[in-house]
Amino acid sequence: MRALVWHGKEDVRVDTVPDPKIAADGDVIIEVTSTAICGSDIHLFDGYQPTMEEGDILGHEPMGVVVEVGKGVKNLKKGDRVVVPFVLACGQCFFCQKHLFSSCDTSNPNAAMAAKAIGQSPAGLLGFSHMLGGFPGGQAKYLRVPYADIGPIKVPDEIPDEQALFLSDIFPTGYMAAENCGIEPGDTVAVWGAGPVGQFAIQSAWMLGAGRVIAIDRVPERLAMAAAFGRAETINFEDHKVYERLMEMTSGRGPDRCIDAVGCEAHATGSFDAIVDAGKVAIGLATDRAHVLREAILCCRKNGTLSVPGVYVGLIDNFPFGPAMNKGLTIRAGQTHVQHYTAPLLKKIVEGEIDPSFVITHRISLEDAPAAYKTFRDKEDGCIKVVLRP
Repeated sequence: MRALVWHGKEDVRVDTVPDPKIAADGDVIIEVTSTAICGSDIHLFDGYQPTMEEGDILGHEPMGVVVEVGKGVKNLKKGDRVVVPFVLACGQCFFCQKHLFSSCDTSNPNAAMAAKAIGQSPAGLLGFSHMLGGFPGGQAKYLRVPYADIGPIKVPDEIPDEQALFLSDIFPTGYMAAENCGIEPGDTVAVWGAGPVGQFAIQSAWMLGAGRVIAIDRVPERLAMAAAFGRAETINFEDHKVYERLMEMTSGRGPDRCIDAVGCEAHATGSFDAIVDAGKVAIGLATDRAHVLREAILCCRKNGTLSVPGVYVGLIDNFPFGPAMNKGLTIRAGQTHVQHYTAPLLKKIVEGEIDPSFVITHRISLEDAPAAYKTFRDKEDGCIKVVLRP
């Protein structure tokens, strides 16, 4: 089959690789009909995620049709059309029983490697590094899906791929980010990063009762989408100092809830901490550029909440924990418990409350994926979200 394969930093290629096979009774094989490039894929592309290996198949936002079923699978059959969560979860462990699926104790075969790095192992993830399981991803013609009775959700025939696809990751991720804020009716929510996850965090903040949503970015197309589809007020951080502008907009109090939808590759214009971060990353003294995280802590109102769906991979220098503590902030973060959200969010799509396809700007074949990675990473050609057709 053809698949998008990681060969090293900034080097991904579409190669011919062996087709996946059923490896356990709980597996299914799907023929991928649609998949997408995610901001988290760019962290892999840029070399920020350790324990990648040459030959790894990327991609964690797939959907398709079941073509083969393991003998232990009860909920799916050949021919079912499904969306596949990027989180792999057993459904039986302590954390899965609490619907904390991204903390599954069972699904990461390399749990010892992850525990050594971060204390305890999270769940295995499709298309990520070997520390998170080394599972082949979904930017491919076919995909093996472990724990198939727990992850994939059937999609009604009347719902097209482009409306359902983002249940695999970015719609639940944006929704959980907003939910983690603990939004109260009328709250002002500030979202750093108007990329795909930020766009869904904006949409979700309104669903959860926000009275005002402010999007912060520097890319005109992203800010325009946030304003047009998300009804958000916008701040271009190349034109304004974010802290000063947010204080003006909130009469000096700060946003009630803040969302860092950027993660470890934050950019900033003329910011000393961002310059220092970039220098340290360039010479291997740091892994994460955390300007947004620092800025959000300083901007958030006292006793407010900071939600972090943006991916971080290592240690952060100059973390303003003193301000966070003295302001009484609540900070919530984590990979998304996708399985907890797919059914209720699919219901919102079916009932017409949201059409997630608004975020798509580029539709291309899998063969063109390597060039699309660069276009997406460099924010060229108005690119906000890329959907691939294997």
